[in-house]
Amino acid sequence: MVNILYSVPLFFLLFTSCTVNSAETVNQPSKSLESGFISPPDSIQTSVYWYWISDNISREGVIKDLHAMKEVGINRAFIGNIGIKDLPAGNVNMFTDEWWEIMHLALRTASELGIEIGIFNSPGWSQSGGPWIKPEESMRYLTSSKLEVNGPRKILQKIDTPAGFFQDVKVLAYRIPDTVQPDVNDKNTRISSTPSLPQLSHIVDKNESTSVLIPPASEFAIAFDTGQPFTARSVTVTLAETPAFVNAVFQARNDGGEYRTVSEFEINRSNINLNVGFKPFAPVVISIPTTTSQSFRLVLKDIRKPLNLAEVKISGLPQVERYSEKTLAKMHPTPLPYWDAYLWPEQPEIDDRSLAVRTDQVIDISQSLSADGTLSWEVPEGNWMILRMGMTTTRVTNGPASPEATGLEVDKMSKKWVAEHFDRFIGEIIRKVPEQDRKTFKVVVQDSYETGGQNFTDGFLDEFRERYGYNPIPYLPVFEGTVINNRLESDRFLWDIRRMIADKVAYDYVGGLRDVSHKHGLRTWLENYGHWGISDVRRTIR
Repeated sequence: MVNILYSVPLFFLLFTSCTVNSAETVNQPSKSLESGFISPPDSIQTSVYWYWISDNISREGVIKDLHAMKEVGINRAFIGNIGIKDLPAGNVNMFTDEWWEIMHLALRTASELGIEIGIFNSPGWSQSGGPWIKPEESMRYLTSSKLEVNGPRKILQKIDTPAGFFQDVKVLAYRIPDTVQPDVNDKNTRISSTPSLPQLSHIVDKNESTSVLIPPASEFAIAFDTGQPFTARSVTVTLAETPAFVNAVFQARNDGGEYRTVSEFEINRSNINLNVGFKPFAPVVISIPTTTSQSFRLVLKDIRKPLNLAEVKISGLPQVERYSEKTLAKMHPTPLPYWDAYLWPEQPEIDDRSLAVRTDQVIDISQSLSADGTLSWEVPEGNWMILRMGMTTTRVTNGPASPEATGLEVDKMSKKWVAEHFDRFIGEIIRKVPEQDRKTFKVVVQDSYETGGQNFTDGFLDEFRERYGYNPIPYLPVFEGTVINNRLESDRFLWDIRRMIADKVAYDYVGGLRDVSHKHGLRTWLENYGHWGISDVRRTIR
């Protein structure tokens, strides 16, 4: 038998009623309960995952599998087309004519034997995607190109997109506070380390393509001596493209020459898979109380393997702490986060409110951008930041699946694209297999969620305004860590964003698959939605 059967019986309990007539009855197992386990009634379903692995299927195989199931009392099987890289590939590629013939044969044979069939709603066990999903239908996130300009003057300049696939959302401009000192850099600061390393200027050159490789050590300290008082309000650490997890301590030297700890935090970029964040090496941003000193120190502890450090930015401007995590650019690195994984401590508020951008200072200049990306705008007086903001794909794919069956994951916040995805896979099965040959095809399976997050979709801004009653556009720079009005208000905006994402995943994606399944007389079945920070969606299945 070529086909591979992967069986995971589901636990079941058989409850019967009985009347207690004597002590003997109390002390002995119920005869009806015992007989129910030996010969389960038809009302009890024993189910298996029926994995068709790496295109290793055949006509003879599916028939033998189904008859073997019937013989041992298995009366429901969930078909999953799974691709395992380390196993030899079979000869029946998914979606070929032969594959369709075998799928037809499996459904017809199951109908004849009375075995209920469930089919995973896409190739692989996670989650809902395939080669038919276009980038504009996929999971997407908000990203930006940045341009600093001085005014007053007329600007006529093309603004490049930050990604190959890019859908414009908004072009915003806001004035950069001019009362703050320049960030710590190689021109205004002497940088040294213990142990000593060369080329430390690479970590303050604002160029993430240059870095410093730090060898394993129990402790490594980098000192930043500014020579004159510098007031810091945020610290940003960016790693080059090497996974790492270290503990960090940021310190400032007092007048007595001793370093005092300002903040302790984790730098965790140990899991760089896209299903735990669409920006694998997103910056680690820490807000600190306003701290003035002439010398700062970043102490890295428990470096167990070489650490590739790209940038350390000590800034007088406030930033939104952990904005990468709060916008889901980075998620918890393991499948089962604890209850507090997405809770963060309250940030220290800004001492100088002029350093925060006010909502009435954010200007929507989207109409000034031409179709080819050229911006024509009269820049007012002062220093300005221009953000060309738009959506790009998270690049997450369904899996594990065979190469011919792998593609982008569908947008989890769009009932429209979820319905399209359903139609292109399950809908095609319904069209190709006559109804009389798929009488026992009853269930559409949604297995474990392992595709990470997204933070934007079509119509997101209009729906946000309708849902929460305020205009989100002036707050969009918060997606890049910019503090709007104050840190608390910026955090509340991002909380609203995450709440809306969670609701849309539950009701537009999971609920959307339920709705479109019901239209075809099919039930939906969830295996586990606790993975990767997605939870509380079972309630949408009825």
